[in-house]
Amino acid sequence: MMLDAEKKAARKAAFERRAAAHARGLDGAAQARLAALLAPYQGRAVSGYMPIRTEINPLPVMAEMAAHGPVGVPVIEAKGQPLSFRRWRPGTTMVAGTFGALVPETGGTVVPEVLIVPLVAFDRAGGRLGYGGGFYDRTLEGLRAERPTLAIGYAYAAQEAESLPLEPTDQPLDAIVTDAFTLTF
Repeated sequence: MMLDAEKKAARKAAFERRAAAHARGLDGAAQARLAALLAPYQGRAVSGYMPIRTEINPLPVMAEMAAHGPVGVPVIEAKGQPLSFRRWRPGTTMVAGTFGALVPETGGTVVPEVLIVPLVAFDRAGGRLGYGGGFYDRTLEGLRAERPTLAIGYAYAAQEAESLPLEPTDQPLDAIVTDAFTLTF
């Protein structure tokens, strides 16, 4: 229970920092860094996400990647299950999915080799604090059991935390891209 309280407090503080950063219009700098990191992966299966609330926006980079290969968007199938990814391109008809994130209305499944991962907070060791559902942790664990899979955390630099209350099931990130820096592990 202590860990749950620590995670709740860490999320609350990170949401406040993220909202302040979002209001400053820093997405362009982060998008340039993300595009540079992803350039060697053009043509490979990539997943992004449809930003909600104050999440940093990956859509311009996803559109660039979609010009070269398949791009997927996460779909929550059920609580306690890994994500699936439905094919997305600019102009795809989107519908409301679980938790209000948009998902492609139709489209084939994409099995990503590279995932652009949203987050609430991160640390300098590649730790990630998400929303608490464990969807990305389960997904990354399953994908990594099958083949090498690159997880890139995407956030504002302000979302960095000195340390995070992590559990053994929390999957580490391979890189973190922000408006101010890129970290690789």
